[in-house]
Amino acid sequence: MSVSGFKFTLGLGITGVVSGFSANQPNIVFIMCDDMGYGDLGCYGQPYISTPNIDSLASRGIRFTQAYSGSPVSAPSRASLMTGQHTGHTLVRGNKEFWRGTDTIMYGINKEYAVAGQYPYDPDRVIIPEILKDNGYTTGLFGKWAGGYENSVSTPEKRGFDRFFGYICQFQAHLYYPNFLNRYNQEKGDTATVRILLEDNINYPMFGEDYAKRSQYSGDMIHNEALEWIGSLSGEKPFAAFLTYTLPHAELYQPNDSILQYYKNKFTEDFDWKGQEMSRYNATQHVHAQFAGMITRLDSYVGEIVDLLREKGLEENTIIVFTSDNGPHEEGGADPIFFGRDGKLKGLKRQCYEGGIRIPFIVSWKGVTEEGVDEDRQIAFYDVMPTICDLLGVDLESQYDATGSDGISFLPTLKGEKQPEREFLYWEFHETDQIGVRKGDWKMVVVKGEPRLYNLAEDIGETTDVASSNPEIVADLISIIYREHTPSELFHITLPQPPSR
Repeated sequence: MSVSGFKFTLGLGITGVVSGFSANQPNIVFIMCDDMGYGDLGCYGQPYISTPNIDSLASRGIRFTQAYSGSPVSAPSRASLMTGQHTGHTLVRGNKEFWRGTDTIMYGINKEYAVAGQYPYDPDRVIIPEILKDNGYTTGLFGKWAGGYENSVSTPEKRGFDRFFGYICQFQAHLYYPNFLNRYNQEKGDTATVRILLEDNINYPMFGEDYAKRSQYSGDMIHNEALEWIGSLSGEKPFAAFLTYTLPHAELYQPNDSILQYYKNKFTEDFDWKGQEMSRYNATQHVHAQFAGMITRLDSYVGEIVDLLREKGLEENTIIVFTSDNGPHEEGGADPIFFGRDGKLKGLKRQCYEGGIRIPFIVSWKGVTEEGVDEDRQIAFYDVMPTICDLLGVDLESQYDATGSDGISFLPTLKGEKQPEREFLYWEFHETDQIGVRKGDWKMVVVKGEPRLYNLAEDIGETTDVASSNPEIVADLISIIYREHTPSELFHITLPQPPSR
């Protein structure tokens, strides 16, 4: 594999031949990275970072230009994806942690929390992997879970996954050279998700100069497990692989190989981040090179996944999706302004402005999706479940005794068929006390109860609040908020004043 003049090889290179199965049961490879902004890929206009494999995926399929995450941060965004609900309805609406205040244990010279993870998904609400498994799919998750803490009611093996390797807890995922990872693999005797000790890491401290002596890099480890699992599948059943890579989330730290060296040579006027008190992230050198290298490394992972599908004869009947869980961050010294990571979009991670929630979203389905299509249909993470249900002929209410999804299937769009536009999109996020509503080109962001209105057709950067001159639009969008918001004891939000009668 070659990127911009340098070569590198990752993964296991497994090959094989598999038999086919019904065309209405395609394999699904859903690749979701972490904190990648709308403008971080070459195919979305990024001028500095090389992403040939993802760009090629876009050229062979559909590049959505108005796709949205479920939330401006990780755990609720993933919850929206998995449950098919927006964050006015779904149980998990924020990054509520379970490690705070728990007992600690030692890993070598390092102290770790005895319990790790986030607030669990509602066990009474069906999620995507459970639907897939019920419909004959083999399912695997490789990367970050963030859908429940260890030994809770919502861990991967309890929620429809046959195989898991990565991080149960997104707090643990802040380190790329962690003390342990998590695994569920029945072939290795696991009856539940367990911790896997990283023996080459634990004898060096989590922070400080000696951290660089750690050698077990989670990015490669997780990716290689995904390659091994896909490579081992017989093809007798369709499979769904959820590859929830943590790149390019901070910390800005990775192997010092040809990828990183390329960007060190490219960004000769780079800078170092000295760290900050109480941060989970280590200080890092060559900030711009580190960030760019992480995205190119991720791109190489995508390339190897696609190559493996081809080698196994699976590409013809596999839907490949690439996306990000939310907008870009400034954590660990990251510098989104330098990369122009959202182009003209306002806001970052943790904000309901476009920069925090508009994301890259690419779908390639050989023989079904047209090649090189730019699609401006508005979609959101909570559309994925109804799309999969549509694909499989599943009705949530009748088959799972569950209320339907907040989303709309975009399967007709993937097939090149016409479908009606949606009425609105909705988000809420308690940490910054923000609500977002989009209806057509109108976008409202409510900050601590104060509504701000923007016309995205004329003001994609959300620079000019036009609420005072459009009271009827404001009233209409506020009425949507009151209709869609279900109060939560866990995640409080300030509603705007109700529209006048």
